[in-house]
Amino acid sequence: MQSRVKFGSFLRGIGLGSAALFAASAVAQEPSGQTVITAARYVDVLTGKTVEYPAIFVGPDGRITNIADARVIKWGSDVKHIDLGDKTLVPGLIDMHVHLDGPADIGGYRGLEFTDSFWGMTAVKNARDMLDAGFTTVRNVGAGDRNDIGLKQAIDAGYAVGPRIVPAGYALGATGGHCDSTFLPPSMEKENAKEEGIGDTPDELRYQVRRQRKYGAEVIKVCATGGVFSRNTEPGQLQVPESELRAIADEAHQWGLRVAAHAHGGAGIRAAIAAGIDTIEHASLVDDEGIRMAVARKQPVWFAMDIFNTEYTQAEGAKNGVLEDNLRKDREIAQIQRDNFRKAHRAGVRMVFASDAGVMPHSQVGGQFRVMVEYGMTPLQAIQAATKNAAEALGREKDVGAIAVGRYADLVAVEGDPLTDVRQLESVDAVVKGGVLVKGE
Repeated sequence: MQSRVKFGSFLRGIGLGSAALFAASAVAQEPSGQTVITAARYVDVLTGKTVEYPAIFVGPDGRITNIADARVIKWGSDVKHIDLGDKTLVPGLIDMHVHLDGPADIGGYRGLEFTDSFWGMTAVKNARDMLDAGFTTVRNVGAGDRNDIGLKQAIDAGYAVGPRIVPAGYALGATGGHCDSTFLPPSMEKENAKEEGIGDTPDELRYQVRRQRKYGAEVIKVCATGGVFSRNTEPGQLQVPESELRAIADEAHQWGLRVAAHAHGGAGIRAAIAAGIDTIEHASLVDDEGIRMAVARKQPVWFAMDIFNTEYTQAEGAKNGVLEDNLRKDREIAQIQRDNFRKAHRAGVRMVFASDAGVMPHSQVGGQFRVMVEYGMTPLQAIQAATKNAAEALGREKDVGAIAVGRYADLVAVEGDPLTDVRQLESVDAVVKGGVLVKGE
């Protein structure tokens, strides 16, 4: 499929006669050394419209150089052709909250069965699973041993296959908080030593921002509240006060980095918004004031709400070793989070796609589109959350998030029309990253 040129049969299939063929031959030929990708149509997420018969030209750097009408454009035999037939194209999808080094089927104390380097090895498969699911860019918000940074480097250098990764390195947090190690007794820890990323004053947390950036982080993650899958924390607990969150945000912004705050509870969400945090992760227990603040803040703030994974964790968690206390917290907030997703979206809060892959299998994250539509979004809005909106939240509007000249040729092909049936994105037919067909050959 990758190299076969089917332009003549394509024209005949859409009913063009000899006059149209002549018109096509009269058009100036596209430059050589490029790739052209054709399909029946694509979704322009910037306008919300569907464009028929695209011919998407890609330069050697993997970026789109031109989008033409395949019925009237001509290219030479030295232009590589990827023919996706009667498929519908959408931009490569973006997941704003993943943990690539977190196998979903290993929970609780079962993690102690494996050596330290095991987790980085699993990240390679998880990254490939996400790419095959259509997610060509992911933001990895916290990884042990900087596995996300190492994997990004390996993918960029051609040693592994996976999506574009925006890595955070170690997540920041408070001693005893959600991002600290809370499962082990003190005898298992170094005496008087804090875990990587942990700080308890503004200065300590500023240092941690600088440290993560020093070793390759491209986004900073902080745990502002307790969480579901940590021990001895509750999701609603504020654990990092506004003054410390502000120090993190100010320091990160000074270095040109954006900040994601894990924040389930209302107090933590409000503190993170007031502190200038860029994205609020989970936002499960957001209250009316938090929604009002998110809508009103001049500097954009985005909610990244993972409203699908509970279906997996409740069905498989106990078998995987997840502790009952963690499953209890998961049950308690699941429906509240979904209802608040609907409320926040209806109020006009900016939203991005976020799955928390690692809590659930990375190959299944496309299932969240269905739930986003069930809880108030149109299919187009759900797709925009994983494309246009996510690119804006990353500050990567010139690179990803749309099928547009100048952006990377990251594309996903599906059989039907995702604007009428968003479940088409649960199992995609082909994936192109940077103009290279990586699934669907």
